[in-house]
Amino acid sequence: MQAQIQALLAAQGGATAGGEAGGSNMGSHMEVAKPAIFNGEAGKVGGFITVCRLFVRMKMRGNTVEEQVQWVLSYMQGGLVNVWKENAMEELEAGEVEYESVEEFLTSLRKEFGGGEEESVKAAELRKLEQGAKSMEEFVQEFKRAARGSGYEGWPLVEEFKRGMNGAIRRKLMESENQPGSIEQWYRRAMAFDRNWRESRKEEERLRGRKETMGGAPKQEQRQILP
Repeated sequence: MQAQIQALLAAQGGATAGGEAGGSNMGSHMEVAKPAIFNGEAGKVGGFITVCRLFVRMKMRGNTVEEQVQWVLSYMQGGLVNVWKENAMEELEAGEVEYESVEEFLTSLRKEFGGGEEESVKAAELRKLEQGAKSMEEFVQEFKRAARGSGYEGWPLVEEFKRGMNGAIRRKLMESENQPGSIEQWYRRAMAFDRNWRESRKEEERLRGRKETMGGAPKQEQRQILP
């Protein structure tokens, strides 16, 4: 199995340098970042999986699932991950486990090394989020990223979203006749209120500037006709 992994890495390196990875898909001509070595640290498993998933999608579509899994395993080294890696390689060699897709393997990887620690990290990140000077669209995207894998859902997720948004928008939504229900409704209504508020501010500033400009003209005229 180790020899297979080394051969796969060598072939992958050559394909990247040559610009073609055994297929004519567009991804073979693009530079795609490879993952950093993963040592089993819970807080890093999500990022590791994301980079692996992107690389496999862009560069290894033509490879078998077993080859894709072996490639991911080649970037797992050190700490407790070594034992898990050896067991996984032995199971693959013996035919004791067969993954239908690399995604299935990545899911098992997340379950093994993510655990409750990654969830607690994500939950802590979610609880710190505040809109501040960001637009609601920016805040919603940031909130969605933090919410994934945090363990928050349903009404507790809505409560965290309400807490993080700016007070003026929260009050408008709370005082509205038909309050949003689901988190998606809160997202949509909050973004709509924020857009309207920002457009209103721009219009007020435009009209204020116009008024100041027009207000200065009569004074100029008046000074000119005085004896």
